[in-house]
Amino acid sequence: MDAIITENTGDAFSPADRAMVRYAIKLTRLPDSIREEDIQELRQRNFSDRAILEINLAASYMNFVNRVALGLGVELEDSLLAFKR
Repeated sequence: MDAIITENTGDAFSPADRAMVRYAIKLTRLPDSIREEDIQELRQRNFSDRAILEINLAASYMNFVNRVALGLGVELEDSLLAFKR
């Protein structure tokens, strides 16, 4: 997962940001693989339990919204096409 983070970002992310993104990617791709060690890594990077909850909720919500939109065939508005990967 680090390759995804550093592939296009170089050193743009701090170690804390990289830990947060790694967690969000893991939660998105392999949610049943989240372990206490993943949470501990965030705590070691000075994320509070509340911040970890907010990271989890933000990633989970975006996953939910994307799956609903994709499942219904919703297309992006023209003004948002520039943000599509």
